[in-house]
Amino acid sequence: MRSFTLIPALLLCSWISVSVSESQTVEVQSGEDITLLCSSTSTAPTHTFWSKLYNKTKISCISSMYGSEGEASFCDGFQNGKYEMSSNITTISLKIKQVDVSDSGLYLCGFYISRHTRLTVTDLNVQGSDEPRNHVDGECTKEPDGIAKLTSMILGAVTVFLVMVVIGLAVKTAADENQNPQRNKNLDSGDLKDAALSLYSPTIRNRRPASEREEETHVIYTASR
Repeated sequence: MRSFTLIPALLLCSWISVSVSESQTVEVQSGEDITLLCSSTSTAPTHTFWSKLYNKTKISCISSMYGSEGEASFCDGFQNGKYEMSSNITTISLKIKQVDVSDSGLYLCGFYISRHTRLTVTDLNVQGSDEPRNHVDGECTKEPDGIAKLTSMILGAVTVFLVMVVIGLAVKTAADENQNPQRNKNLDSGDLKDAALSLYSPTIRNRRPASEREEETHVIYTASR
């Protein structure tokens, strides 16, 4: 049973599809409030989320919600009241209060449609440091080649994050199965016994002499009367 646990995980990995629909750059002065926006093309309630990219490879969850009437849930480290998430039919927004330089970075806004994740990337540049930040944890060129590399990097990071979630679910399922190994063994043994009896009983009975089979039939008929 344990070897089959990863099959659903592999199938789920094959269904994962991620694409970046648009990207934008937003500049704001330190100490101001800023609202990040992204467009939603979903015509039905769906799961939406905001995340932030650190060190070009690590994605940190900020918040998520389901539908426009749902309540936003904030991840660890973002539950201090500084962030507000809202959503309607066409727009998903994230308000950040009194930003500082540490808030600069790449923000990922996403939503799910039929196992497909669509992302909008926002490069938030908070002015107030000694030198302007036109990058996130490193220089990020605005030329087409740099944008293409940045998009590939984001897709890779998101894919790794989703695969890690799938693997975590697979490991948890395997651990749950290992908690009751004796029960699974007993069930398998019982199934084998039932199958053996149903398979061999008619064969053994047919091999007995005809006189014994007739006597057995007579005894069963007498008992039923």
